[in-house]
Amino acid sequence: MIAARALFLLLFGAPVLIGVGLTLGTALGWQPGIGRFDLGGQGFAQALALPGFTSSLRLTLITGIGATLGSLFVSVPLGLWLVRKAGAVRFLTPILAVPHAALAIGLAFLLSPSGWAARLISPWATGWDLPPALVTVGDPWGMTLILGLMLKEVPFLVLATLVAAGPRDISGQMAAGRALGYPRGQVWRLMIWPQLYPALRLPVLIVLGFSLSVVDMALVLGPSNPPVMAVQILRLFGAPDPAMAQPASAMEVILLGVMAASLLTWLAGERLVVVLGRAWLRRGGRGHRGAQMVGPFMAIIGMGLGIGALGALVLWSMATFWRFPDAWPSGFSTRLWRAADWVGPTLNTLALAVASTTIALCLALFWLEIEDRTQRRLHLGWMIAMPLLLPQIGFLQGLTTGFLWLGLPPSAVAVTWAELLFVFPYVMIALAGPWRALDPALMASAASLGAGPLRRLLAVKLPMLLAPIMMAVAIGVAVSVAQYLAVLLPGAGRVQVLATEAVALASGADRRLAAIMALMQAALPLMGYLLALALPLWLHRNRRGLRGGTL
Repeated sequence: MIAARALFLLLFGAPVLIGVGLTLGTALGWQPGIGRFDLGGQGFAQALALPGFTSSLRLTLITGIGATLGSLFVSVPLGLWLVRKAGAVRFLTPILAVPHAALAIGLAFLLSPSGWAARLISPWATGWDLPPALVTVGDPWGMTLILGLMLKEVPFLVLATLVAAGPRDISGQMAAGRALGYPRGQVWRLMIWPQLYPALRLPVLIVLGFSLSVVDMALVLGPSNPPVMAVQILRLFGAPDPAMAQPASAMEVILLGVMAASLLTWLAGERLVVVLGRAWLRRGGRGHRGAQMVGPFMAIIGMGLGIGALGALVLWSMATFWRFPDAWPSGFSTRLWRAADWVGPTLNTLALAVASTTIALCLALFWLEIEDRTQRRLHLGWMIAMPLLLPQIGFLQGLTTGFLWLGLPPSAVAVTWAELLFVFPYVMIALAGPWRALDPALMASAASLGAGPLRRLLAVKLPMLLAPIMMAVAIGVAVSVAQYLAVLLPGAGRVQVLATEAVALASGADRRLAAIMALMQAALPLMGYLLALALPLWLHRNRRGLRGGTL
């Protein structure tokens, strides 16, 4: 048990702590090149004096907190609608496969002044013969960025809601609430959903942390002058002047403080909502009956935007010539697919996904099997949550410096280790529930027949958990394919993957090339999810009880 704890702390806890420590040291004046502190360093003063710092901070808070509140608001009524649908979990999971960068690029192609949405209504409805002088993508308040974040985070929160509702008697509680005269929507909001929220707290905090520190979506959808703080930090690290590393690190520390303050404020806000909600209920408040329709209505809009974004990517990837305001390209061709260099980044992306997911799966199985054999928990949950709650830009740059100290240059190995910090938590979370839900009597029966621990693992546990294992693998592949900073910083631009290529091309290069990269980035996780659903069904085609029954 001690050796197992040491292994996981070395692989996952230490890199994050080293990254944060080196970032803090650089902000305070530490100079890695000469190995000493510059006591006269003015990193924080320089960061605060940067042009647009206040606007970047305001924009970060608006987009991060706004996207979280909006996603939570929409996910509540959607949970009511989908909790009664059989197979809703399997339906939502592939939606999560679309990476953030791919969705952001498609949304930009849809909503920009010259985007597909404007073309569909021009000139017959708008009179526009030229793209209008409107600021949609990159608006100064980050509304398009909030919309893009919500399109990704709402399915995640709804999925977490359905998982939390699984073990509960939702039908019985709904019947009890209806007997008291409440409609279904009010029973869900006032009686059932508050009981589910403790299980949703961590997913909500993960959404808040990600929204405050997102980089790839902010590069595509967010304003650029000034940008959100995470993008500004990335720009400072990429500046030709090495002296900008200190204010960049100082801004990273400030972003860490902003995220910590936001998380604590959110937790304090929960208590305030509880107090106010109880007082409101004691006065007989029941809410408005029509409020429950807002969520599904916004979900329909979101689904339309998501389909439209993917449709815009497909059209641009095969368009020969598409002038404004034509609703459709003048022709279609696969010539660019044959000529573009997308095979190399695709193979690199797939290789990194397979490597990081395989390692993460083996480590997760090792973790859970160790707990089973010792009948003790490792109690390292904080280590799993830490990379998901901290801003990636806040420790990955320091981790890159740490890799160099360890003699690990920018390479696929460094990128794999960095990706593993994010892939492993999701694989572990996806697999831990079904693993711990296995009936212990099955293991006792196998042991009574003479099966040892290894045979019980290989012949009983793994076959029975094939469906959850495959789903965990699909989630790991999706997380790996979506990584942007975990490739860009430890790889120092030497490792070309679909995420980095798509974001770079979306900044103003050929839209058709960007669409091809984004489509391939979306296709890899989708194929992983389809394989995860199909393989257990085929292998267990003659065993009805094992065909995904654990999901």
